[in-house]
Amino acid sequence: MAKKHLFPTAAPRELAYLVGVEVRGQEQILSLEDSLKELTLLCETAGLEVVGELTQKLDHPNSETFIGSGKVEELKALAEDALAQVVVFDNELSPRHQRELEKHLGENVRILDRTAVILDIFAQHAHSSEGQLQVKLAQYEYYLPRLTGRWTHLARQAGGGAGRSGSVGGVGLRGPGETQLEVDRRAVRHEIAHVKDELEKVRTRRFQHRIQRKKSQTPIVALVGYTNAGKSTLLNKLARSDIYVADQLFATLDPTTRQVNLSRGYQVLITDTVGFIQKLPTTLVAAFRATLEEIAESDLLLHVVDISHPNAINQAEAVFDTLEKIEAREIPIITVLNKIDRLSNPTAARDMMEHFPNAVALSALTGEGIGDLLSVLKNTLYESLATIKVRLPYKQGQLIALFHEAGQVDRLEHGRKGVIIQGRIPVRLLAQYKPWTALPGDTETDEE
Repeated sequence: MAKKHLFPTAAPRELAYLVGVEVRGQEQILSLEDSLKELTLLCETAGLEVVGELTQKLDHPNSETFIGSGKVEELKALAEDALAQVVVFDNELSPRHQRELEKHLGENVRILDRTAVILDIFAQHAHSSEGQLQVKLAQYEYYLPRLTGRWTHLARQAGGGAGRSGSVGGVGLRGPGETQLEVDRRAVRHEIAHVKDELEKVRTRRFQHRIQRKKSQTPIVALVGYTNAGKSTLLNKLARSDIYVADQLFATLDPTTRQVNLSRGYQVLITDTVGFIQKLPTTLVAAFRATLEEIAESDLLLHVVDISHPNAINQAEAVFDTLEKIEAREIPIITVLNKIDRLSNPTAARDMMEHFPNAVALSALTGEGIGDLLSVLKNTLYESLATIKVRLPYKQGQLIALFHEAGQVDRLEHGRKGVIIQGRIPVRLLAQYKPWTALPGDTETDEE
């Protein structure tokens, strides 16, 4: 009988110990317990195996080690007993916190925070050249102030672009009197400048594409929502497409636009966007500016909420918080209460709808309720009118004509350099008039 040789199917996962800190007075969207559960999912998505957790409540973080000195010693003992190679903090650590914790916990333990884990997930899931550029920029800007000569964690995160000490992105020349750390920092700054230039070209292309889409007069709808709420599944169902879908956090990062037919010949363009999460790193928000502008420039938002999740309301608040940051909170919103097929109590969907004024309950997986959503989309975009007051220069003659053609003019005031129009227009056109919105008492049209 032949002897069987057993080979491992995958590399063993690094063992991670979690640390959660509740700072009194700081607003938390999720409770400490729920936030750590979410961090566990993030770590598993990133390829780590969680072996334990430690929590502490503080009036304010310790200036050196974030947690108290006694907790540091407790953490060290617990991590050693669990054979943990990584300690992950649910809070974002300052460069000083990270350095001091590394000293206390020893060289064999890497110190990460929630931001670093999210960046790692994004690095794994970014497939397009644009997505990879965006992630690379976020990584470099996050790690620049944290460079200490220990590059082992950065080598994995930057996809090979920053691995050897003194050689980042092909730059490794040392000037007279420079330390290796100074060379590294200068090289990273060089990479940041280069990536920003490339992303600015991406942003310009996206802007030109948006102009072309708006000329077609087809409404543009952006799908937004907490990560893993089911946005990609919903777009697949609406457009009968096959966008990659997985039951994991941040399964898709690259924006995808599909045409969706409503009824009687009406159409809409729907764009799937990156999922949100509580404590979304500011470096990611900045790096994904070109992508997030797809949301800010859309005519309507479809806010997908996983109604089966126990923290659905809190997750929705996190989405609203991010929309506020990217100045998209004023765009009309339809809330999609997704995954009703997972509810054991049928009345739960109706109860949840009380929290959202314009909501549709459905299952993107089974298709139940999709017809209702299509009807609401058609009514909102093509039949509902929104009150607006705009101050348009005469050189914007196309917008002036469009207001008369598609909307209802209640009041018109001509000036030497422009016209103020007050009236109602279809919701799908609001975004085009947003730059020219007039103040309620504005009657002067002679100013630029």
